[in-house]
Amino acid sequence: MPATRQDQPPKASSSVWRLAWPTIISNLLFTTVGFMHIKIVAELGTSAVAAVTTGHRVFFLIQAILMGVSVAATALIARSWGAGDVQQAERIHWSAMGLALVLAGALSIPILIAPEAIAGLFGLDQATTLAAAGFIFWLGVFNLGSAVNQMLATGLRATGNVITPLWFLFFSSMLNIVFAYLVAFGKGPFPALGVAGVALGGSAAAVCVTTLFVTRWWRGKFNLKPIRRATIDWSAARKLVIIGTPAVMEQGLVQLVFLVFFGIVARYGTEAYAAYGIGISLVSFSIVVGFGFSIAAATLVGQQLGAGRPDLAVAAGWRSLRLALVAMITLAAVQVWFAHELASFMIDDPEVIHLTVVFIYMLAAALPMMACEITLAGALRGAGDTRFPLKSTFCGMIFGRLIPAWIFLQLGLSVYWIFGVMLFDYSIKAVMLLRRYHSRKWLAPLKALETKMDQPSL
Repeated sequence: MPATRQDQPPKASSSVWRLAWPTIISNLLFTTVGFMHIKIVAELGTSAVAAVTTGHRVFFLIQAILMGVSVAATALIARSWGAGDVQQAERIHWSAMGLALVLAGALSIPILIAPEAIAGLFGLDQATTLAAAGFIFWLGVFNLGSAVNQMLATGLRATGNVITPLWFLFFSSMLNIVFAYLVAFGKGPFPALGVAGVALGGSAAAVCVTTLFVTRWWRGKFNLKPIRRATIDWSAARKLVIIGTPAVMEQGLVQLVFLVFFGIVARYGTEAYAAYGIGISLVSFSIVVGFGFSIAAATLVGQQLGAGRPDLAVAAGWRSLRLALVAMITLAAVQVWFAHELASFMIDDPEVIHLTVVFIYMLAAALPMMACEITLAGALRGAGDTRFPLKSTFCGMIFGRLIPAWIFLQLGLSVYWIFGVMLFDYSIKAVMLLRRYHSRKWLAPLKALETKMDQPSL
């Protein structure tokens, strides 16, 4: 019986916060890296900011697809860990690691072969497109390292070990920022590579820390041990695919819609495009706090269901939502208060500053709905219900964001209207997820899957 398993149900609030705060800090570190990448190249002009924004969007697309595997792994590992089956948790994690590497390798191929064609999809000018292509190429070179790091951190968090991934991410983030700056501007022995140097220097430094992370795991230093055999648990792999496929589709849909949405914003000029990228990097500090509570909810829901405590699983989701609402609304209020100062810190272009402030106001208004979406979707995924978040995401992104934005563009309305469609998007998703979670229908999917797969084949 693992020491991390508790035979007495813990208090919901303390359990949520114990899992959430290290994850929140981890997410803030991750966001800080993106924020600093934009701040570093801001000295090179608006075009460089737009290029890095484009590179980040491609990176997020890759990470989002891998997140589908991560979501499935979290649900299955947490369920096995909560039931006291450590060996099954390790088999699932090993299988998830292999699946993530295959996906990352496949996704790297088009990035390495045709980075300029990918950057060209955003409809930017030639100079910005070429700069973005260099950034994207180096992301592809180090994509496997990012996948390994993501899956190892996912496995540890699913067991409740949230501190170890936090430490490694801290050192990775600090080195990423330092070397991104050094290689971008040619400090010391490094060549000045501009936008491409941000991706090369930052990614190379992060992979060095990932190597240490993986080495310690391989030597058995963590509570979740490697299998160390060239083998796959096909039963676990099937469950990962079945549960993870809707999550992969959901994240893929999100990122593809964002690509189209970015293309619509780009029609309003480089200033609007850069403002959107800067605004996202600033408001992301509030958003990633919600992801911390989402991961906590997913872990606790999975562990409590594995331990046969459905009522506590439900309570963990509601408590995570309440804490997320308080935290995200508080941070949003601070960002709105200092919106002009934050935008001015990032860039000195008056038009970009104005548009960034408008974007911050609009996204802050959507944060309460976003808290509902992020946290409750995490709780549902922790129970293995990955199909309904896909459904809510489709409805919000297509009917709340993409179609209205396209209509506003055709009508010749200002970019303010394009920014404002986020309110429609997140409102639709929040209402759908609140109704689903309250219904408790989500308690059944993972148990039904396990029962079906445990039946002997005829």
